[in-house]
Amino acid sequence: MVDNLRSRESVRRKALWTLSHLIPGDPKAAAIVDVLDDIEGQERVDLNHSHPRLDIDAARKAVQIERHSSGIDIVNEASIPQPWRERFLQASIGSTRLVDGPYAHDWDKFLAQWQVEMRHVDAHRSAR
Repeated sequence: MVDNLRSRESVRRKALWTLSHLIPGDPKAAAIVDVLDDIEGQERVDLNHSHPRLDIDAARKAVQIERHSSGIDIVNEASIPQPWRERFLQASIGSTRLVDGPYAHDWDKFLAQWQVEMRHVDAHRSAR
């Protein structure tokens, strides 16, 4: 399941990045939205068998933020529930972080950006 989750979230991230450059109603967006719809369908099946479905607020509340010895707040990565952890990891590829965990401000930024991305996807769905 982890490999499936990793690959699914990698595909989702690429689709979201591609879609972000298209305006709702653009004919090129249809195939990308279809990919995202398929991913959400797979996710519903997987989560019904393994994890309760956590919305963004539940994921935010579950995560433990710790003060690092450097004085920077970091995320206890193990406290991020799946599939949110994998989503965050895929969105954070190439980002700097401490060995002990990602920066808490990057987690907050990810959650805010996720909400923007989901509104953008919904606008594309409505424009179909």
